[in-house]
Formats: sequence, structure tokens, C-alpha cells
Amino acid sequence: MKIPYVQRTVRFDPQQYARLEELATKHSRSMAEVMRLAIAHYLTGEQKRTESQLRHLRVTEYVQVALDAIIRENHPELRDQLIVETDQRVRRYHGA
Repeated sequence: MKIPYVQRTVRFDPQQYARLEELATKHSRSMAEVMRLAIAHYLTGEQKRTESQLRHLRVTEYVQVALDAIIRENHPELRDQLIVETDQRVRRYHGA
């Protein structure tokens, strides 16, 4: 049984469109199929984090809070220097 689709026109910036084309080619799918899948993933909430990812984020945040408390209490003179170094490493290693 064929699903009756509703046809719409969508405009993309050239970079988005190029990425969609690349994905479609890479996965041997049509552009329409890639877009439908992307929308379905978004609408069903599959972009949400898994339980494992949430645990990892929680542990990471806990460690950061704990270290910040220790540094504030025992080495407050190093805090600003550590923040500057952290920002430099984020830019260097993560391109942010």
C-alpha cells in the first residue's frame, strides 16, 4: 500500500543542501528519503541523549564542580590561569 505524501517546497542554504546530497549519495538514498528520515528523527525525539550519554554528562559536570570547589578553596590564585588554559585547549582541540 502506497503512503499518500503531501508535497511541499523547502529552501536550503547551499551548505545544507550539499550535506544532504553527500548523505544521500553516501547511503544510496534519495534526497527526499534523507529529508524524511531527518524530520522523522527530529519529530520522534531521537535527537535526545541516551541514558549512557546523560550519565557521562552528569559525571563530567560533577567532576568540574568538585574541581572548581577544590581550586577555589585551596588554590584560588590558579583559577583564572586554569580558565584561560581551558579556553585555549577547547579552541585548539575542539575548534570552538
